[in-house]
Order: sequence, then structure tokens, then C-alpha cells
Amino acid sequence: MHILCLNSGSSSLKFAIYRCDNGDEVELVRGAVEGIAQEHGRVWIQKPTDSQRQEIPRSCLSHQAAFEAAMDSLSTLALPAFSVVGHRVVHGGDQFDGPTRIDAQVLDTLRTLVRFAPLHLPPQIAMIELAQQRFSELPQVACFDTAFFRHMPELAKRYPLPGFLWDAGVRRYGFHGLSYESILASHEEAKIGRTIIAHLGNGCSMTAIRDGQPINTTMGFTPAGGLMMSTRSGDLDPGVLIYLMDHQSYGPRDIERLVNQESGLKGVSGLSGDMQTLLSVRGDNPQAALAIDMFFDSVRQQIGAFAAALGGLDRLIFTAGIGERAVSVRCDICHGLKHLGIALDEAANASNARRISTEQSLCAVEVVSTNEELMIARHSAADFAAGVSHD
Repeated sequence: MHILCLNSGSSSLKFAIYRCDNGDEVELVRGAVEGIAQEHGRVWIQKPTDSQRQEIPRSCLSHQAAFEAAMDSLSTLALPAFSVVGHRVVHGGDQFDGPTRIDAQVLDTLRTLVRFAPLHLPPQIAMIELAQQRFSELPQVACFDTAFFRHMPELAKRYPLPGFLWDAGVRRYGFHGLSYESILASHEEAKIGRTIIAHLGNGCSMTAIRDGQPINTTMGFTPAGGLMMSTRSGDLDPGVLIYLMDHQSYGPRDIERLVNQESGLKGVSGLSGDMQTLLSVRGDNPQAALAIDMFFDSVRQQIGAFAAALGGLDRLIFTAGIGERAVSVRCDICHGLKHLGIALDEAANASNARRISTEQSLCAVEVVSTNEELMIARHSAADFAAGVSHD
């Protein structure tokens, strides 16, 4: 079967085509529409056999325009007909604990969950609706980031709030689940012992893994919590929000905009939420330097906390855009973690090697590429096969 994988974010749309046949998973093409609703956007596409990707400037003011751009780029290739469309969906609430065939009832339920992930779910629901219109005859499958954390201990899921709020669904759900699942699926050694995976990109989170199972994670009730991020604040003293409402005339939508779009690296630097941009002016811009240092401190503190929860640390894995490509970021983070037995191999780190710690390092430090689209394909293929068998 051939699966179209759609991975929609707040400002990008990643897509891929996989052929899945009796356990074989072959990537035929992948691409992305980047800079949605921004002045300068682009579309790129690449086959595994291509030495470099094809890239064109294209401004997409909406996710509908991004979907059309993605379909236009795929139409230029000789591709087989799709069998199923798989979607990454950030939040499944407590209603969805695994890949789910999408129908009208599922879509209605997803709309009720928008309040939990207002930055991500609206474009993802829109992508589902656009794909349904274009491929009305194909089954569509939702693959949930939150599903990875469904069996995380209640100790980690609960907030110190009254029980009726737990019953109402106020809990730590966890996000980037498809990314963490991808890392564990491709790395058997990470399933043994005590592992921390740091997903550092536009959105940042971290998960503590013991023997292949998550025991805690940084993102909580929404994807706005946890680590400091590109434009998201991460964890805040709730008193700050009460102050903003009582004394700065902030309403719910103002707070939502503040913590999701105006904070993090962008808010502190006053310049940009892009790590590479900030690194390029770090020496001349004190606010950019402060934002970077705060980010490093946020990551190091959380690694320390999770190492304590795990009772030590055997493996630290960096992944996602910043984690996989920002050499200096990994270097600065690790230099503050020598007390955990981490010794960085500077040359290996500079070359983006898989293992970037020395052989003598008590904790292995690695850079592992994540592949959320492969997980979407795998889950969608399994759901499709189960549906055919059931029919």
C-alpha cells in the first residue's frame, strides 16, 4: 500500500509518501511547505535517490494554500495512487489512545479538544478536512502524539490540584510522542536502562525513559508547557497569569497569544525565535545572548531533574531541528552536565556524529534523527490492514 503522510505544524506542513508491504517500509519522497502565513515561504521536495532537494520560493498565507502547494509539488512526480492518508494529530485528550480511523464523530471530538492545543489542532483539523475533500474515497487515519504517554505513571500525569479537575481531564498528556516513538523504534539500546530524549526544535520537550517506557515528560496539559521554546514560554508561575489578568487587563486570548507566540527565545531576545539567527548575533546582542543562555539553563535543569527521577543516566539523545543540527547548542548544554558523567567529544560533535560523547563518558550522548512521518506511515498501514481484515 502507498501512504500519504501529512504532518502539519503551526507554521509548516511536512509530507511524505511511503510504500508499506509485508513489513517493508520504503520512503518514496518527502518534502515540506515552510513559513506558512509568513512573508517568505518555500516548498521543497526530495526523493531518496536525489543528491539534493528541489526548492522553490512560495508564499502560503494559509494551511489550505500550503496543502495545495504540497499537492502541486507531488503532482510533478510519477507516483502510484495512494491507499490511505495518515495525519499527525497533536492532542487526543483522554479519548484516543492509539491510531484512529477518522470519521465525522472523530472530527467532532477533535474540535472539542482545540482548547487544549489552540496553536496546533486547528491547522491539523483543517488538513484532515482538505485531504477528505481531495481524497474522498480514501480512509484517513489520525496518529496522536499523546498516545505514547497514555501509560505513563499517574504520579507523573497528575498536577497537585483537587481530584475533580483530574476527573475533568486536567492532567499531563505529553507531546512529541511520534518523535519519541520514532527514536525508540530505531534505537534498541535506548530501550535499555535510563534514557533522556531531548526533542529540541521550534517546539521543545524532553522525556525520561526507563527500559523503553516513558516515566515523565516536560510538556503537560498543553504544548505550551515545559521547556523554554522558540516562541512559547514553557512553565510559568501561575501567579504571573493571575497578575496579568488582574493588573494588566489580559484576557484568555491575550494570555494564549503571549505564552504561545510572543515568549520564549523571541520574547526574551526581542529579535527572533530562530536559534540560528540568535546564535549569529550572540556576541553583539546582549538580549540574544540572554535568551540563548536561558534556553540552555532550562534544558540543563530539566536533564538534571529527570536524571534524579531515573536514579541516574545512561544515555542522552538529542533530536529534532536544533538537537540534530546545532553543534554549539549541544556543546554548551553538555558542558554544564559533567556532574552526570558526560564527557563530550568535541570533534564528533562538530561532525554531527551519531555518538558525540567520548568512549570514557559514563553517559552516552547521541544525535539521532527523528522520523515522525515514518511512524505515521507505520500506524496508518496497520490500521488500514486491520480494517481490510475486518471487512
